[in-house]
Amino acid sequence: MIRTLQFVASASLIALIFLNLAWELWLAPLKPGGSWLVLKAVVLLIPLMGILKGRRYTYQWMSMFILLYFTEGIMRAWSDKGLSATLGLIEIGLSVVFFLAAISFAKLTATSQTRTRT
Repeated sequence: MIRTLQFVASASLIALIFLNLAWELWLAPLKPGGSWLVLKAVVLLIPLMGILKGRRYTYQWMSMFILLYFTEGIMRAWSDKGLSATLGLIEIGLSVVFFLAAISFAKLTATSQTRTRT
């Protein structure tokens, strides 16, 4: 179960990185030719190794950080039109999948001492 959660979290994070790159460079950038918003994909590279290696601490803080991408997806799906709104919906989905996998991973990998306190 833990390996599956790690795989799901890793896959959804990598998919979110590629989605943001494609979105801001080619598919529906704010400005023709791309925009500086592409840096939001670069930020996701910071925790990538911790997620791939199964570091519980990374899963814990990323479960909160990913909510920024969820929020952006909500705003873009609601306010944009066309392809950008669709990409916002995809971002929402990937964020939710990552969030659920990350919190489940963190809970299942908790030490027995930590589990008794919760």
